[in-house]
Amino acid sequence: MIRPLILPVVLAALMSGIFFLPTSGTVAESAISLKLPAGMDDWDFNIIQASQKEVDILAKDTDFSKAVCVAPVPNAYTNQGDPIDQRVDLSIVLSGSDINNSIHRPERCMPAQGHQIYEAKSDVLTTPGGRTLPVRELASVQNLPLDEKGEKSVSFHCVTYYFFVGQNEITEDHLKRTLIDMRDRVLHGQDQRWAYVSVSMWFSEEGKSNGFRDPSGRAVVFPSREDAEKKIRQFLGKLADRNINWQQIASR
Repeated sequence: MIRPLILPVVLAALMSGIFFLPTSGTVAESAISLKLPAGMDDWDFNIIQASQKEVDILAKDTDFSKAVCVAPVPNAYTNQGDPIDQRVDLSIVLSGSDINNSIHRPERCMPAQGHQIYEAKSDVLTTPGGRTLPVRELASVQNLPLDEKGEKSVSFHCVTYYFFVGQNEITEDHLKRTLIDMRDRVLHGQDQRWAYVSVSMWFSEEGKSNGFRDPSGRAVVFPSREDAEKKIRQFLGKLADRNINWQQIASR
């Protein structure tokens, strides 16, 4: 009866031990660039600011790079004649130097953005450049307010892919990232600035639906979940090839 309790006790000790590590060290920058392109293939990048909730949750020296990315759906229009777009939401959050008040599991932060997560799994995708990218996939229902008081709202199904990029390692696992931080602090006296990268897309449970209006009033297509996953993987693979310094990543 004792053996099954050993692993949780060890993990708890390791996780609590992070607060007793030295509070400063040399800073190792992430291998990802926060500079987003104006466009990528058919996608236009519309830069947006981090929400106040995101800013309040994380340390003051956290950096953000976020965009609403849209691409036209060929020959698709609403009944009013408006063009219909595809939409993905891109977020890169770069942690500050304090390991004890850095980025958290996305599952912790996403509820502040209205997400109720109902499915999570790990996966691996291959970028167009042949690089291996471990990712975590989340399925959620996102509730978005339509007015300042929150009296009116709309709910969309959403699929999100995310991963973390350190100085020379990439992982989709929050615990692994924490253990890498502890190792580097103890053995190398080094603080890593990890970047959390996520790409999200709304989808329709009934399959592809045209002509929905997003909160900004833009007409967007809600693909099936399968199509949304395919589009995200293609988008994320190309972005990773472009923005990650792969020469800095070990053994990939």
